[in-house]
Amino acid sequence: MKKIYNMTFAKLYPILVAKAVKKGRTREDVDEITCWLTGYSKEDLNRFLDGGITYGDFFLQAPSLNPKRKLIKGVVCGIRVEDISEPLMQEIRYLDKLIDELAKGKPMEKILRT
Repeated sequence: MKKIYNMTFAKLYPILVAKAVKKGRTREDVDEITCWLTGYSKEDLNRFLDGGITYGDFFLQAPSLNPKRKLIKGVVCGIRVEDISEPLMQEIRYLDKLIDELAKGKPMEKILRT
């Protein structure tokens, strides 16, 4: 099992937020993207930051993975997200890719594939 699956959401999510904030975006932007992708509410995200849910379980237990996530294309960590064969890793990389797009200044409408 990949090490990232067992890391806590509370440890990894602030890293995503910091990446966005460093580029002039906000935690609210990151929350909006994460909720869009997973179906969790902002209250859920806050609860997970206080709890011990693993990053793997965060995605495995997502209430409603957005079907538009399959439109996410591009490279994260040198790998095309659309070519990742392991479903859980692909879900994790979808979020990474969306945060990359946010940090690069892409408009929210395009990030959320609307």
